[in-house]
Amino acid sequence: MRTYVVKGRVYHPTYVGVGDTMRGIASWYGPNFHGHQTSNGETYNMYDQTIAHKTWPMDTMVKVTNLNNGKSTVARVNDRGPFVAGRVADCSFSVGKQIGIDKKGICSVKLEVVGFAGKVYRPVAGKEKPKVKLTDFGVQVGAFAIKANALRMQRKYKAIATDKNVIVKSGLSEETAVIYRVHVMGFGSEEEAKDFIRDNNIDGGFIIRK
Repeated sequence: MRTYVVKGRVYHPTYVGVGDTMRGIASWYGPNFHGHQTSNGETYNMYDQTIAHKTWPMDTMVKVTNLNNGKSTVARVNDRGPFVAGRVADCSFSVGKQIGIDKKGICSVKLEVVGFAGKVYRPVAGKEKPKVKLTDFGVQVGAFAIKANALRMQRKYKAIATDKNVIVKSGLSEETAVIYRVHVMGFGSEEEAKDFIRDNNIDGGFIIRK
């Protein structure tokens, strides 16, 4: 995952496992950002179940709990931020409303990793919780509103990465167009994925994990 700089501060995205937690202050962002591009190339929809986080991987599924009232919901990381001291997450309007901060604006929260890539881990009684293996890495090479453009990029990277699985994933939202993301999957390590981004000069490409 790519290191980035905001207001002179360097941020280092890091991998997390199911069950990892973080506490701090959460806020929400809405109309002023609705329709703008997020850090992973999607179009921000304030009515979707999403949050911004400074370092957790894109597409990480997070249980957000308001520690003041106990209300919680699950959201997906699709943006970076909030770049305010002491804050750990910026919730979409939908998430903020569900946990009860849409009027107050901020609250103390607990964030818990519950899954990845849109899938939520659900424990089975009597079975040991599986460990998350960091062995299947991928690279998002593009995100498009037009499917034909995504398919064109898929063909391009199938020719380049003949030993990898190049897929197009569509994401639905309530009020925006479908987003088609192109993923090159099958890297054995983060370093291998980083090398692929560098060697192919992929502007805006970032590492994902299956």
